[in-house]
Amino acid sequence: MPITHLLRSRALLHGNAFFVALACAAGAGAVQAEPSGTSPSVYVQGGWARHQTNSATVGVTLPWDWQSSFWGNEVRGYWDIYASRWSFNGVDGSSDSTLIGFTPTFRMRPDNGRANWFWEGGVGITYADTKYHITDKEFSTRYNFASHLGLGYSLGAQRQHEIVVRVQHLSNAGIKKPNPGENFVQLRYAYHF
Repeated sequence: MPITHLLRSRALLHGNAFFVALACAAGAGAVQAEPSGTSPSVYVQGGWARHQTNSATVGVTLPWDWQSSFWGNEVRGYWDIYASRWSFNGVDGSSDSTLIGFTPTFRMRPDNGRANWFWEGGVGITYADTKYHITDKEFSTRYNFASHLGLGYSLGAQRQHEIVVRVQHLSNAGIKKPNPGENFVQLRYAYHF
């Protein structure tokens, strides 16, 4: 399959201009991250989609060793590694699926990093042990892309606690049909150590 076909795919192009701009800004103005500016975290997350599909997720984040400035905002990045359990009303009754995922994520914090709130976005990949199949849609692949946008707030004297509301889209980017995708609203609590 030609790369131009993949780049034209709706799922890959949706929102990627923002991430390209962030990557360019990061590469152009990258500096070493301050040791106290970011740290690894562990998190729990709940997600809800249509058709009574729910997800429960546990994961870790591993910060990148750089920071950048973008229009007066601090930009950082991290690797998000997670395992998720989906419960849904499958075609044969209740079903479950376990996913593992990996997502590089950009985070932007206003006021040159001094603000407690931030927003973030990333595009990664997931692998499920079974295909997602409900009455009106079916994934054709167990590998899927996961893209998200989130808005969060840091709490605590060292910003060790985070609450993040995210919107996540999963699909195979048109690699194989059918490709209906699924959208989740997610709530995450993270603890930085």
